[in-house]
Amino acid sequence: MEIEIREMGETKGSFILKNSSPAIANALRRTMLTDIPKMAIDKVEFHLGPIMADDKEYESVTPLFDEIVAHRLGMVPVPTDHELFTFQENCVCGGEGCPSCTIMYSINRMGPCTVLSGDMMPLGNSSLAVKDQFIPLVELTGGQAVLIYATAVMGTARKHAKWQAAFGVGYKYLPKVSIDEKKASEPHVVKCASICPKGVFEVKNGKLKVKEMLSCNMCRECEDVSGGAVSIGADDTNFFFRYETDGSLTAKQVLDKALELLSKQSEEAFSRLGEDL
Repeated sequence: MEIEIREMGETKGSFILKNSSPAIANALRRTMLTDIPKMAIDKVEFHLGPIMADDKEYESVTPLFDEIVAHRLGMVPVPTDHELFTFQENCVCGGEGCPSCTIMYSINRMGPCTVLSGDMMPLGNSSLAVKDQFIPLVELTGGQAVLIYATAVMGTARKHAKWQAAFGVGYKYLPKVSIDEKKASEPHVVKCASICPKGVFEVKNGKLKVKEMLSCNMCRECEDVSGGAVSIGADDTNFFFRYETDGSLTAKQVLDKALELLSKQSEEAFSRLGEDL
């Protein structure tokens, strides 16, 4: 199994999985979707009673139920460092909560204003501030205020979608496009370059050539127009992946962690098989 990186941005990536199988491709996809650990808000405490600021008293209330605000906080992407944080159940604190398994945030805003994700102030380490600063959480009118303490912990999407790091993870068989060289210069074959909706073909020296095979979506229009001079197939040993992240982890971190987890799971499976034999 090999991986050829096609794009690796901050939150978006694509790659080709080579010399593999549909089973491995699907296992990698499922791992990226459900098994990548990340931090997310899991506990939210709302201050009850009046809030004083600048010699003015504000009412501790918002137009939304506290449960809705808490849910929105849970979906805010929280920066995740696998070297700094671990699952609470595996932490030396025994799950009580410490800097190795939790991140504390506070929100203290007075209306009128829109409370944004950037108002989540990390307690202690300023580098843990959320990257997406402009996610709206709740609108406050004059006289309203919020004082919130939120705790982020490590989890996976198997338990809740707020711990899902990768989204839109999809793959397809690598397309195989072949052209009959003896007919490549015939007018009805050359026409495929103009009718292809994905720009797969180009014309060079009067002959039809493949320009970008990966763009092919296998609509097979070219097969009909060319009268069989162009043939489309699928390679079930090579797969083209595309995915995005929510920003809590980079695209590279998601792929690296997924491969690490998949390798570990495979080793454990083979080890158990060996014990049974």
